[in-house]
Amino acid sequence: MAALRSRSALLVAAAAVVSGVGCEERDRLTFQPPDDGVGPVTTITQPNTNDTTVSAGAAFFVTGRTIDPDGVDTVYFLVVGGNHNFQPFTPNPPTDTLTFGVPILTSGQSGATYTIHVHGVDALGNQGDTSTRVVHIQ
Repeated sequence: MAALRSRSALLVAAAAVVSGVGCEERDRLTFQPPDDGVGPVTTITQPNTNDTTVSAGAAFFVTGRTIDPDGVDTVYFLVVGGNHNFQPFTPNPPTDTLTFGVPILTSGQSGATYTIHVHGVDALGNQGDTSTRVVHIQ
């Protein structure tokens, strides 16, 4: 009887060791999405024409969105012809659609012309085409 108990205890101990080894934390298989080589699509929705004229006075907002199924990592803004500087916008975590709006100061700027360039970079490092608007201040 003692030999049977000893043998049963040995089997239980062996089973515990085997099951403990099988339950270790293992790395999970992860698959990166294939890189389509295409950067985000940026659309400026306001102003909705390539060349627009606005009255001097209140700030004028340039709005739009940048979309990429790989995730939008960064959106860059460049305003040529003025004293506007905008830091790149980086959502955390990257998102597939990013809506943006940047203020263009028009007060005291009558006669000025600004060219606004916006483009995005996706989470895989692909740069999208630049969306551009020309804004004349009257």
